Amino acid sequence: MNLSRNLPQKLFDIGNHLFLMFLVLICIYPFYYIFIYSISIPTEAAKGGIYLVPKGFSLSNYLQLFKLNGIVHAFFISASRAVLGTAVTLFCTSMFAYALTKSTLKYRKLMYRVTLSTMYINAGLIPWYITMKTLGLKDNFLLYILPSAIIAFFLILIKTYIEQLPSSLEESAMMDGGGVFQIYIQIILPLCVPVLGVVAIFSTVNQWNTWQDNFFLAGSPNLQTLQLLLLSYLTDQTSNLMAIGTNISKVTVVEVTPSSIRMTITMIVTLPILFVYPLFQRFFTSGMLLGAVKG
Repeated sequence: MNLSRNLPQKLFDIGNHLFLMFLVLICIYPFYYIFIYSISIPTEAAKGGIYLVPKGFSLSNYLQLFKLNGIVHAFFISASRAVLGTAVTLFCTSMFAYALTKSTLKYRKLMYRVTLSTMYINAGLIPWYITMKTLGLKDNFLLYILPSAIIAFFLILIKTYIEQLPSSLEESAMMDGGGVFQIYIQIILPLCVPVLGVVAIFSTVNQWNTWQDNFFLAGSPNLQTLQLLLLSYLTDQTSNLMAIGTNISKVTVVEVTPSSIRMTITMIVTLPILFVYPLFQRFFTSGMLLGAVKG
């Protein structure tokens, strides 16, 4: 009797697992396809027919890309803005969120609502450009750091999370002589690790993928990000891609193609983000749930 009762449940579990495995395959296969295309012999890959295994093996695409002028420096700029930008966002947004939880702070509701209004109101490109230039951020590395110091969406998550912490922790710390900033550093931040892990994921991905600020405000080659550099090869320099193939063919039998370069660029830009998610995955679910209960 128990077996007959459990049979539908077992069938449901099997079907559910198969369905989820199918979804995982759909999500993973595009990245796998790009990877095997990028390591295939470019001329063979251009003929088509790549599905599960690469056609031959060649690292000429990666070797050629790393020979492009400025790509190493551009990678350093993108990595630096991702790390520093995320650190500044975490510190400033969490500190502001903690301040907004204090009933003694005057006009805290007004400040909170004004900050949230930035999620719905956008002045446009020209006012943004004028503001950034007036603040002296044009051709300045701080352009990648300061504008994202406080993000409204992150503020909601962190503020809601802090409000759910027991108030007795702060009260006991104050009775021991702890100041507001000391309590924030030594008590609040360690307890906010789950939600800060979620914010770190979002912030890092956003910093790594963003290229518009570089395009409009950073004309110096020393400030060029990897994304804008590679985007120029993907969109505006197709002729250069063909020239790359011609130059390589003079040195080696392997000739790169525009499609192989595109696939390789996609892999280079995507791989760092793929490594970030596993590092913060254990914080993601708990941080999102606990930080959005009251949101």
